[in-house]
Amino acid sequence: MTCQAIDRYPSERAGPKVVIVTLTAAHRTHPEQLSATAETAKPRLWPGLLAAALAVAAGWGAHRLWPGLPMLTVTVALGILAANVRALPAATAPGLGFAGKRLMRAGVVLLGLKLALGDIVGLGFAPVAMVIGVVVLTFFGTRWLGRRIGLPGDQPLLIATGFSICGASAVAAMNGVSDSDEEDVATAVALVTLCGSLAIVALPLLQAPLGLDAVRYGGWVGASVHDVGQVVAAGGVAGPVALHIAVVVKLMRVLLLAPIVVGTGYALRRRAARAGDTGPAGARRPALMPLFVVGFLAMVAVRGTGLLPASALEVAGTAQDLLLAAALFGLGSMVDLSRLVRTGWRALLLGLASWVLIAGAAYGGVLLTM
Repeated sequence: MTCQAIDRYPSERAGPKVVIVTLTAAHRTHPEQLSATAETAKPRLWPGLLAAALAVAAGWGAHRLWPGLPMLTVTVALGILAANVRALPAATAPGLGFAGKRLMRAGVVLLGLKLALGDIVGLGFAPVAMVIGVVVLTFFGTRWLGRRIGLPGDQPLLIATGFSICGASAVAAMNGVSDSDEEDVATAVALVTLCGSLAIVALPLLQAPLGLDAVRYGGWVGASVHDVGQVVAAGGVAGPVALHIAVVVKLMRVLLLAPIVVGTGYALRRRAARAGDTGPAGARRPALMPLFVVGFLAMVAVRGTGLLPASALEVAGTAQDLLLAAALFGLGSMVDLSRLVRTGWRALLLGLASWVLIAGAAYGGVLLTM
């Protein structure tokens, strides 16, 4: 409350003076009111998480009806569609952001339980060396090409990571050390999903013309297709032998996620230190090895002990699929197709070039080693 008193009085040397006296009474805020204000200001996650859950249910239903259609591909496509037809209220944004970041990281941790090191060792030295060579060539080749065509921000890094290792999961893991803009992350996820979906159709059609038997075809799929679900869809059409080889080779690429993320994080920190860039005052630099990558490695170690029964691995696999599906819906909801069409032609060009690069390198690799 504020009161003002105005008084006028004569002066010997000048005209009338005006004195304004202001009395202010402080308004006392009760603790209950402060608590209510804080609750109001806190973003609500449930609308976005509910939207993600509905999308996951739709993706699961579509996969049940058409087993060749991966649930993860359906959910990210639904996210892109819902965002670009303006079907998502503003209230869903906090929850979808939470899903795209936190749930994705939880899914990456559980992804470690899919890795059976014995199966990877069973491939033999030559196929393992081939997979490492394909990943390294695609990662550094895509980054180089992205810089050459002038792609802005962290898009070359994120696209290279997604195409060379394991799609959207790898993009999220790399974002843990690069702390990239959400738009760059969403663009990389959209491109890797687009090309991975095209691979589900294109690679089976090319098996016979390229003269690949089941073993070589499975190796080609596992070494070149991005997400695990897409590998299963593309490899399964050629029979159980091709599917088994495809999954094992794919998981070998997934195992390279940790060293590439840690190595990139170390390089980014050194570059920032040389440039004297310490970031804003009080800002926390991204960890050299994000906690969820540590969790991923821990799950790999747990799987290697052989202590987990098949039923536990099956439950963990289902949980991982559901978490990644919800996360991909959240990331898909950040993709603005109109803006991507107007300004993202270079990103699209890089994505297609990276897809051709990894497919070609993997094809040559399986001919030489399998």
